Amino acid sequence: RPLTTPARRLAFIMKTIITSMVALLPLTAAFTPSSFTARTARHAAARRVTAVPSAVPTMVASAEPAAKPQRRTLPPVLGGLKAGNKKLCVITGASSGLGLSAAREMCEKDDYFVICAVRDVDKMRSEAAAQGMDEKKYAIIECDLASFQSIKDFVFDLKAFKSSRPLDRLVCNAAVYLPKDPLPKYSEDGYEMSMAVNHLGHFLLCNLLIDDMAKSKDARCVIVGSITGNSNTVGGGLVYPRADVGQFQGWVQDNGEGKKIEMIDGKGFFGAKAYKDSKVCNMMTVSELHRRYHDKTGITFSSLYPGCIAETALFREKRQWFRRGFPLFMKYVTGGYVSEQEAGERLAQVIDDDLCKKSGVYWSWNGNAKQVGLYDPKTKTVSGAGGSGGEIFENDQSNQVTDIERAGRMFDLSSKLCGVEWPEFK
Repeated sequence: RPLTTPARRLAFIMKTIITSMVALLPLTAAFTPSSFTARTARHAAARRVTAVPSAVPTMVASAEPAAKPQRRTLPPVLGGLKAGNKKLCVITGASSGLGLSAAREMCEKDDYFVICAVRDVDKMRSEAAAQGMDEKKYAIIECDLASFQSIKDFVFDLKAFKSSRPLDRLVCNAAVYLPKDPLPKYSEDGYEMSMAVNHLGHFLLCNLLIDDMAKSKDARCVIVGSITGNSNTVGGGLVYPRADVGQFQGWVQDNGEGKKIEMIDGKGFFGAKAYKDSKVCNMMTVSELHRRYHDKTGITFSSLYPGCIAETALFREKRQWFRRGFPLFMKYVTGGYVSEQEAGERLAQVIDDDLCKKSGVYWSWNGNAKQVGLYDPKTKTVSGAGGSGGEIFENDQSNQVTDIERAGRMFDLSSKLCGVEWPEFK
């Protein structure tokens, strides 16, 4: 009927409001205070478990778990108004080091809105304030890469925040380095911690978000690599131990205690090597995602070595003498040193620069890190080993990383360990 009276017009408005609220219920129902109380108890109990079943899971991972676990803080929802028409960029490990520097750089760009995927929401909030990051340019969502459930929760929360909008950038940056540990630590899902956080957690995240990225007109997935995983460099080839994934023996058997073998090659635990092996898997993942999905989705898959950030929190497990001397060694002897700020600028370049639209590339700067730097008497600096300065270029990777057969096996085994199947694209 024509809305000829005030009463009918009011009734029409109320009906419209109620209809809209009902439509939003599926997004908001999961975020009640009681659900977060339940999450806290469930995750605490899960982290007390020290053994996991040895069988490799075969279920398909879901971004919307039936029973969402706990969280201390309410995640942001319905962020369309806050993000506007900006490109959405997710950065893991954004609360420190390279991730924080890159998040700050991206927040300074007018056409990006940054999603900080971090384990400690309060720390991220504090660091963002200290860096002077504009609160209108970012949001913080909890994501613990040592927990498959937390990663699924993050994806659920991210979709609630962005609604039907595509994801334009996924930056897999977070990492742990545990060189001093004499014995392995294990993730919530029973995998050695370095491999779980650095590789498997990001692998699962890529799987759960590739559909959303495929909807973007110019999506990029960037996974941070390292020369330590490339045996054709000084840092990866001459510095013991060398990365070696073997034939993934550790991924196809357990240690008799319900956990997978701590090292991917089936040998005894070595914390520094575990980190390097995880970086090999990171770079293999980029190559395989490019080979399998670039032509079908248009997503740009790339990796990079931003230089040696000798003062990063990644080395917090090292002894004090090392943390003091290593930056000086990298700056004045090898020439591989870069500051956190410059490294963040480099990562931001791969995220945004038109020069970096090419898929399947391992990006580097200022030399290829296959030799130590050379002293320049004019500038009185050592340069040319991937350190500060120089131009971006397409670097090559070691034979281990580019081995198509092994990379394919890594991809298939990682899918089984994460319990996922990959979508089909025409």
